[in-house]
Amino acid sequence: MIKHLEEKIIKGRYLSKEDAFSLSEVSGSQIFDLFTSANRIRNHFKGIKVNLCSIVNAKSGLCSEDCSFCAQSSKSTAKIEVYPLVSKKTAIQKAKEAKKSGAKRFSLVTSGRKVSDRELFVLADMISQIRKISIIPCASLGMLTERELSILKSAGLERYHHNLETSEKFFPQICKTHNYTDKLKTIHAVKSVGLSICSGGVFGMGETWQDRIDMAFLLKDLDVDSVPINFFIPIKGTALENRDLLRPFEALKIISLYRFILPKKEIRICGGRMQVLGEFNSMVFFSGADSLLIGNYLTTSGRSYEDDFRLIKAYGLTP
Repeated sequence: MIKHLEEKIIKGRYLSKEDAFSLSEVSGSQIFDLFTSANRIRNHFKGIKVNLCSIVNAKSGLCSEDCSFCAQSSKSTAKIEVYPLVSKKTAIQKAKEAKKSGAKRFSLVTSGRKVSDRELFVLADMISQIRKISIIPCASLGMLTERELSILKSAGLERYHHNLETSEKFFPQICKTHNYTDKLKTIHAVKSVGLSICSGGVFGMGETWQDRIDMAFLLKDLDVDSVPINFFIPIKGTALENRDLLRPFEALKIISLYRFILPKKEIRICGGRMQVLGEFNSMVFFSGADSLLIGNYLTTSGRSYEDDFRLIKAYGLTP
């Protein structure tokens, strides 16, 4: 069954939801067949290049939203750094460090429902300067309008990030201060102004395989360019602090399933990679990923650039 579906994808056809659900039930020794097929699909459509990006937490904490997984949430008591928008000098320095580390893209990420008009124009200036150092500027600044996104595009922004987080059905379980329609409106606004869109979610918050599949097919319908896969990390002080981590092979199976459903898209492994996968981190490419977020994340630690470059080269891939 796995090989048959792999051949179907390679020939340019797409999975049905029924096919995807069958793959989600793969277990035992067959899971390695799933990984192998996902790896071949990745190699067929994406080749040997690994797309690398880096982010800076450009504004931390004091968020009005109540997302249950997030340390910056209004309901969180987690001990994190809280600070306003970083200076242009700091943002440019971080972008230069990201470029030196080998990242192709650099993203400015802020907490909150959306940035203010004043912050928007400061960020637009940062983006124009980041563009000049020959790294692709990206941003994740909340639920912006077409007008606001157009300002950023004119400044040189190339890609906007806005996660769906999970399926529409499960979303009310993790956030109540905004809804799924708000998220979809933002994504449509991004596409309307001609920006590239990066959208994915967080896995391991209690969602089912059906939720994971539903979100993947919605991302396919939305025709997003990059799909960030974050693995949930329980953080003390958040509503989900007592939830267990995903098992490593379940996390790798999510990567493979998304490669089957979204064969031509960037499948980018982001937060929680080392905490969830541990010694199995080396299998992210073998299971279908073609992109990585390198360095640290928003409120949690990542992995050293050097270690990730060694991993990429060990697989015969090119950063």
